Amino acid sequence: MNSSLLISQADRRPMYLQIMEQIRHRIAVGDWAPGYELPSIRALAAAVQVSVITVKRAYLELERDGVIVTRQGKGSFVADRADLSLQLRRGELDAHLIAAAGIGRMLGMTADELAARLRAVSDGGAAGAPSDESENEA
Repeated sequence: MNSSLLISQADRRPMYLQIMEQIRHRIAVGDWAPGYELPSIRALAAAVQVSVITVKRAYLELERDGVIVTRQGKGSFVADRADLSLQLRRGELDAHLIAAAGIGRMLGMTADELAARLRAVSDGGAAGAPSDESENEA
């Protein structure tokens, strides 16, 4: 398992949030299981070329949220919670659904229209494919 994370200078979000998101994702998809030892703060800071303070802030926030635990003198580890991966997967999906709902509202879609579109995409319809209406217009 590769433990390196990628930080984008083009991303407008703070670097500590990018680190947190990537660690949460690794745990959510099962790359990092409960008890997995995270890279040390200094090692991760050097690997992603950010300050130690940036990584420390990410680790502190993740610890506050119960995602990781830090044992003095031993390091930081993925929290040993059976539901953690499921909880993080749901959180990641919820963030995307919230964004989709916001875009749907901006486009004037009702909740029913948005739900129908989600079902169509989920059932194999291409996300960028034109609807039946626009095909008929062409």
